[in-house]
Amino acid sequence: MSAFFVALGDGRFAATPHTRGPWNPAHQHAGPPAALLGRALERCEPREGMLLARLTFEILRPVPVGEVEVAARVVRPGRSVQLLEAELTAGGERAMTVRAWRVKAADAPSAGADGAPPARPADATPPPPLEGFGYGDAVELRFAAGSWFEPGPATVWTRLRVAVVEGEEPTGLQRVLAVADSGNGVSGVLPLDRWLYINPELTVHVLREPVGEWICLDAATAIVAGGAGLAASVLSDDDGIVARGAQSLLVMPR
Repeated sequence: MSAFFVALGDGRFAATPHTRGPWNPAHQHAGPPAALLGRALERCEPREGMLLARLTFEILRPVPVGEVEVAARVVRPGRSVQLLEAELTAGGERAMTVRAWRVKAADAPSAGADGAPPARPADATPPPPLEGFGYGDAVELRFAAGSWFEPGPATVWTRLRVAVVEGEEPTGLQRVLAVADSGNGVSGVLPLDRWLYINPELTVHVLREPVGEWICLDAATAIVAGGAGLAASVLSDDDGIVARGAQSLLVMPR
């Protein structure tokens, strides 16, 4: 299949092997279901001239690589500001939820959003050597700084090799959400073969709709002994910053 999901009708979708994450081949990487939930929000009573400005995803349990169902609704209607929510269920149980603020597009000039991303390398970076990591093959990566084997901050250009839903061109927001959950993975500060750093949540603040196929993910992870971990990222397209992301991390030995 050339997509993360195949639509089955009535809000149901079949996840393909492209969604498989790095921790367990039976579970999805959180990027594809986040993009699928973002798609549901985009289609929920859409309003011209409004933008999904902040999305907070709660990952309640591992999302299985199988059939899932998605539903969205407007929680707080409004002419200029709206609160939406959506949930993804699998086997009748909630696996992932999102709450999002949709706001009227700013009637103001740009200010304080400067920052061009680094040049995109010419060659793709091979995915990490993890068995069954379907998502790793479904997203093309080109590291501009850092690498899989170099702990610390990293800047990586990303491009989806597959659609989010079969037969559909992904929107700019879907492209951002499909990779925003990778901030902790590309900027890991502890060896992946010895440590887990799993995020139970993901928050993305959107400045504008991205343009084009490529999304640059500039990420850094910090872990405090006796505390928690936090991965923060800046997401850009060729013209500049489009969003900022953050992930709280559960850190523990494998």
